Amino acid sequence: MASLITPDQFSANQDAEALRKACQGWGTNEKVIISILSHRSATQRKEIRVAYEQLYQEDLLKRLESELSGDFERAVYRWTLDPADRDAVLANLAIKKPDETDYNVIIEISSVRCPEELLAVRKAYQLRYRCSLEEDLAQHTAGDIRKLLVALVTAYRYDGNEINEKLASSEANILHDAIKEKCFNHEEIIRILSTRSKTQLMATFNKYRDDHGSSISKNLLGDGTSNFQKALHVAIRCLNDPKKYFEKVVTKNSCVILSLLETIPSQTNILSLIFCVKVLRNAIIGTGTDENALTRVIVTRAERDLRDIMVVYYKKNSVPLEQAVAQETSGDYKTFLLTLLGKN
Repeated sequence: MASLITPDQFSANQDAEALRKACQGWGTNEKVIISILSHRSATQRKEIRVAYEQLYQEDLLKRLESELSGDFERAVYRWTLDPADRDAVLANLAIKKPDETDYNVIIEISSVRCPEELLAVRKAYQLRYRCSLEEDLAQHTAGDIRKLLVALVTAYRYDGNEINEKLASSEANILHDAIKEKCFNHEEIIRILSTRSKTQLMATFNKYRDDHGSSISKNLLGDGTSNFQKALHVAIRCLNDPKKYFEKVVTKNSCVILSLLETIPSQTNILSLIFCVKVLRNAIIGTGTDENALTRVIVTRAERDLRDIMVVYYKKNSVPLEQAVAQETSGDYKTFLLTLLGKN
């Protein structure tokens, strides 16, 4: 269930005019910006941007960038972007990280999005950065990681529910033999993970477990686990039936995984909720608050299932999410996030 609260009546022109006034004069009226944008759906925000540009021949996003700053600016900016464009921005940030590419972010975008959504992200990336997502990804990665990530982002999977049991059995054996021989970079592993439908993959993973007595994700990890094995592990968890991995996700420390998807297949709801809760918990608890992770979960799930995430967060941490956010943030950034949480 969404946490976003929107008005019964809406006028894109009136909102555009109010935002223009909020950005003029000696100081920016952040309260007005919050009161408008944090109570508008993605469709309404898009209409406001169109109306603003028609009225003032100016991009609202660029105006907001120039008027706001810090975590508040990043949160408002990402919230105002179209979902596909936002994924493109987050993918670019992950690829261009100073230390190394954030593989989990790329895997999450490419594995959880449905085919049409992933295609929209790739189109948005090309339009924004004047190069393809796979081109940038290939430039900033190497070796087996490059092969896996490029294959995942360029995939256009069949999105139906049909299952070929014979194929599932055959490919379960292929995966098992490759992993048994510690040939984790076998081209067949990448082929199967990047081409098969999610429903077919679930059948394959279930067959793997039934025939070989252990889950594929468990067999991937062990002593001396490489970054490539970890990437395979994350991809399988993102692609697989969440109910089969529910307990593992909630009991095991996980990486900070991008869970920014506004529209996700219904069968991945549980896994996405738990991923988001883990991301939020890791972002809030520990040495310093990870504002980037905190922002991307809240601004990307407010219209989808943030209220459900809040329930799960409370059950896992015995603290309301809004209370944790209020304690770890401040100023306009705090107000904006709490509003998206439905508390203002």
